[in-house]
Amino acid sequence: MLTKAETPLILTMVLVFLAASPQNATLPSSVPEYTSDAQLKFPEHYREWVYLATGFDMSYNPALQMGDHHMFDNVFVNPEAYKAFVETGTWPDKAMLVLEARGAEEKGSINQKGNYQSTDVMGLEVHVKDESRFPGKWAFFGFDDRKPAKMIPVSADCYSCHAAHAAVDTTFVQFYPTLLPIAKSKGTPTAAYQKEIGTPAQK
Repeated sequence: MLTKAETPLILTMVLVFLAASPQNATLPSSVPEYTSDAQLKFPEHYREWVYLATGFDMSYNPALQMGDHHMFDNVFVNPEAYKAFVETGTWPDKAMLVLEARGAEEKGSINQKGNYQSTDVMGLEVHVKDESRFPGKWAFFGFDDRKPAKMIPVSADCYSCHAAHAAVDTTFVQFYPTLLPIAKSKGTPTAAYQKEIGTPAQK
């Protein structure tokens, strides 16, 4: 049986234990961070974010040829943005989608057929929604390494392509199999996308 003197001591020990437990540890930031000269800092922990999809040898340009190599494109999104999308069918401010390109390997270990992803990251692009910073709300950044990256100029084809063909809020949700049904249920696919696939826009 605890004495009156022992009870406060045990309560203090419990509080100290809870404060030090992993679930209360500070999580790495998953919102866009910039340098003083407006460059986007590399999202170091993007691989811990929510995985959306993987494309294989995808290209939006019919004239583009892959040549003698193949590529995987993996897409991740920050957890806060994913949660908001599930609830609303569209992206909140400060959403960050990361496109990670990896080479395709076919010969290795016991693999006899098909392809698997290389350990080398061939390229990394980030699509950021930051309404107070970008006139068009969204911006693209390309990383060749882990150093801060400058914004890709709005004259680049990626902006007009996403604006014309993206299913939801300038993002290619049509290629994210777990999110497209959510967008449809919320009525958020763009009229341009629905016209493109021959589906009447929802009223």
